[in-house]
Amino acid sequence: MIRVVVADDHPVVRSGIVALLAREDDIDVVGEAATGDEAVDLAGRLRPDLILMDLRMPGLTGDEATARILTERPSTKVLILTTYDSDDSILTAIEAGATGYLLKAAPPDEILAGVRSVARGEMALAPTIAATLARRVRSPVPKLSARETEVLRRVAAGDSNPTIALALHVTEATVKTHLLHVFAKLGVSDRTRAVTLALELGILRLG
Repeated sequence: MIRVVVADDHPVVRSGIVALLAREDDIDVVGEAATGDEAVDLAGRLRPDLILMDLRMPGLTGDEATARILTERPSTKVLILTTYDSDDSILTAIEAGATGYLLKAAPPDEILAGVRSVARGEMALAPTIAATLARRVRSPVPKLSARETEVLRRVAAGDSNPTIALALHVTEATVKTHLLHVFAKLGVSDRTRAVTLALELGILRLG
């Protein structure tokens, strides 16, 4: 018997997922959570085999709740079930320790198969999610120059272009040029996304 907790902040959606799982002889829904904090609490109290986790919830997000749960109870498996299929959402959830990532639009049979696969310790990924991860793995990590990395590190620290120029003894125009090169190499269009992606790819390390 696979003991499952369903975590989703939308009551109608959560009820639909529970109803889908409840029809199966080998799945027992032992709890429901409407927030990430509730999911963490139920994981500790009910000790389920698996938590079906939404990503966007009040309080702790799904990936934050996943990381917390797996720190406190590593034997529990987490299967993300969400509407979000952006690269950032996928990578953050997988890095948090989720064993699977499915979309709510998936056919019921795919969701049920995912629950059973994850309960067995196998990875369960929606086809589009698997393709996204494969593309990211195949894509080479961009190479930034030492100066470009330094500029980006100072951007991450919250420094403005004039402040960076003063610290590096260059003109503000030079700082802007370095940032434009960084944006081009990373395929982004703003400072925030440049820093976020550089951290995700391991190009930039803070602390």
